Amino acid sequence: MRCPFCGHDDSQVKDSRPTEDGAAIRRRRQCEGCAARFTTFERIQLRELVVLKSEGASGTFRREPFDREKLLRSLLIAARKRPIEPVRLEKLVSGIQRQLETQGETEVPSQRIGEMVMEGLKGMDSVAYIRFASVYKDFREAKDFEEFAGNVSAVAKG
Repeated sequence: MRCPFCGHDDSQVKDSRPTEDGAAIRRRRQCEGCAARFTTFERIQLRELVVLKSEGASGTFRREPFDREKLLRSLLIAARKRPIEPVRLEKLVSGIQRQLETQGETEVPSQRIGEMVMEGLKGMDSVAYIRFASVYKDFREAKDFEEFAGNVSAVAKG
C-alpha cells in the first residue's frame, strides 16, 4: 500500500479489526519509508458499479464510478444535527451497495440509488429524509418543501 505522506510503496500492517457494522476491515499501517501511520479500509466488492447520471433535457447520460464515500457524505449532510448514529448511515450505504452489486447490473441509474436512499431514510428520520429529498428532487421554492413535508406528515399520521 502506497504511503499517502511520502509515496513509498511499502507499508506494514500494525493492527486489523472489523468495522462496527462488519462490512469492512480497518487496518492501521506504518510506512516503511517515513514511519508515518495511516488507516485503510478493505471492503468486499462483488463488481465494479457505474452510475448513470442524466445530463438534463438532452437525454444523454454521464457515467462515473460508484463512490460509496460520496453517498455517505450526502447522507451525513442530510442527517447533520439529527439524532442518527453515523454507524446507521454506514449500514444504510453498505446495504445499498450490496443490493446494487447483487442485482447483476454494472450500470445503475442515479435515480435508483436516490430512491433506495429515500426508502432507507424514510423510516430513520423525517427531517433527514426531507433534507435529502430537497437535493435529490431539486426543490426550487419554499412551496416544494411545504408540499413534500405535507405528504411526509400525512403518511406518518395515516
